[in-house]
Amino acid sequence: MHEMSLAEGVMQLVEDTAKRENASRVKLVVLEIGRMSSVEPEALKFCFEAVTHGSLAQGAALEIVIVPGAGWCMLCAETVPMEELYGACPKCGSHQVQATGGTEMRVKEIEIE
Repeated sequence: MHEMSLAEGVMQLVEDTAKRENASRVKLVVLEIGRMSSVEPEALKFCFEAVTHGSLAQGAALEIVIVPGAGWCMLCAETVPMEELYGACPKCGSHQVQATGGTEMRVKEIEIE
């Protein structure tokens, strides 16, 4: 389960930010996760709860925003929505589509006090 290592990475970023800002606790963490990132949101939530135990972020809410997939179709020469990596273009059916969005995961917001 790679979600545990992802949660640990997020937790490190959150802790570093909280310490830098002299926060007493972390209230909220907002993550953007691309639809095609191969990250299971529910598993990540479970792992986040586990890695925050005993830290400044214990009890912090984790909000996950799903970023839709997008790609550049080489035949249509335009950006098209994508549901899966290596999927067909929804307009022309070509598999010559390069993902341009929806594969990322990033911390969008951290609320501290």
